[in-house]
Amino acid sequence: MATGKEKSFKSIARDAKRRLKSGFWQDCEEELARELARAREAGVSESRAAHYFTDKIALKLSGGDDEAFYARVREMLLAEGEVSDAIGRLIDRAYYDTLSYEEKQRYTLRLSERYLRALERFRRECEFESL
Repeated sequence: MATGKEKSFKSIARDAKRRLKSGFWQDCEEELARELARAREAGVSESRAAHYFTDKIALKLSGGDDEAFYARVREMLLAEGEVSDAIGRLIDRAYYDTLSYEEKQRYTLRLSERYLRALERFRRECEFESL
C-alpha cells in the first residue's frame, strides 16, 4: 500500500517528466541566455543576473501560496511603498484572532520572514526589470 510520501514522490516525478516533455528546461535555458545578454549590454554583472534569473525559474517551479503572498506584498509596495505597518496589513485577522498568545508570536515571526523574502525579491525584480 502506498503512503502519502510515496504519492508525493510520484507526483513530483510526474511533474518533472511533464516539464521535460514540454520543453520547459530548453525554454528556461533560452530565456536565461537572452536575459544574460541583455544584462551584459546594460553593464550589469552577469553573475548577479544569472543568480536572479535562476531564482526566478525556481520560483516558477514552486508556485503556490508564496506566489499569492508575493502578489499581495508587491501590490502593497507598488501602491504605497515600504510602510512601517506592513506586517499588520498582511495579517489574516480572522485566522490570527483564533490563535493563542504563543501561536500569535510564531505566526507574526513567520509572516515577518515571508515579508522580508518577498521584499528582497521585489527589490531584485525592480532592479532587473529596469534593464
